[in-house]
Amino acid sequence: MNVKKRNRLFCLLLTVGMLISGCQSAPSDGDQNLTAQDSNVQKASSQQNDPPRTYGIIYPMVNPTYEVITQNAEEAAKDHNIKLMVQAPDEANLEQQIRIMETMIKQKLNGIAIDPVDAKALIPVINKAVASGIPVVCFESDAPGSNRLSFIGADNYETGVTMGKAVSRLLKGRGMILVEAGMSQMYGLSQRLDGLLHYLDTETTIDVLEVRFNEGSETRATTELEEMIDAHPHFNAFIGLDFVSGSTSTLIWKAKGLKRYALTLGMTPTVKEALRNGQLTSVISQNEDHWGESIIYTLLQANTGKKVPEFVDSGITEIGAGL
Repeated sequence: MNVKKRNRLFCLLLTVGMLISGCQSAPSDGDQNLTAQDSNVQKASSQQNDPPRTYGIIYPMVNPTYEVITQNAEEAAKDHNIKLMVQAPDEANLEQQIRIMETMIKQKLNGIAIDPVDAKALIPVINKAVASGIPVVCFESDAPGSNRLSFIGADNYETGVTMGKAVSRLLKGRGMILVEAGMSQMYGLSQRLDGLLHYLDTETTIDVLEVRFNEGSETRATTELEEMIDAHPHFNAFIGLDFVSGSTSTLIWKAKGLKRYALTLGMTPTVKEALRNGQLTSVISQNEDHWGESIIYTLLQANTGKKVPEFVDSGITEIGAGL
């Protein structure tokens, strides 16, 4: 074979080799999808290898805001082989919270998160759970005198200050307001009220006409608010410091067609709609929609021997009308 033919043959073989190599190094779309699926299977397998755990979540009462927290917790829990036991009295009730805690201790849960209706009264049962080896965290409202590991939520005093600043901007530092709060023995709520009243007293000339507590009852919240409105028809704004007051004020503003400013706490789909419709002026959110995942990850840290932060700060966000 002469030199020219050998060169042509060599070039032909080299070209074929490059084509074969190129085909092997570039997988088809189907191969790429298969690789991604294999990766997801491995990830799921890893998650399923987490030891099974059961966490309890105890709310003060049934409320749409707490449903949002539960959904967030369920989403975080499903990736870690965690079962949730969610309990709440129909309306705020200390004795029921204590009984629920006692039951969860007997069932030897792997962790408990509680929003205590009465910080002092719940100290013994919280300490009992911790002494039995069950990590306990508080959320929304704290029980600082207990042996709980962590508090999840926002600075409640600063939340009250933020609400004071918001109403002061609307009223230009003067006017008359009504205030409704939830449970009088709830530590976090008393902090919010203190923050609000201190700011209004020191930074504005706004007159707080009346403060009432609904004690976690929607029926009582409606009655209290309607009575305050009737007693002080010339009020300029209303502030609801708890989730129950917020949902109640939305219904009353809609029913009465009130045009006064209304500020409340906590974001739910109903509250969002009320903001769009002008039944609420402003909402102060403590980013409650992320509390559930914070509960799961904080308890997981405790279960796996990792250091747990004493305060998991969810922050404070003000949301105005029209979103």
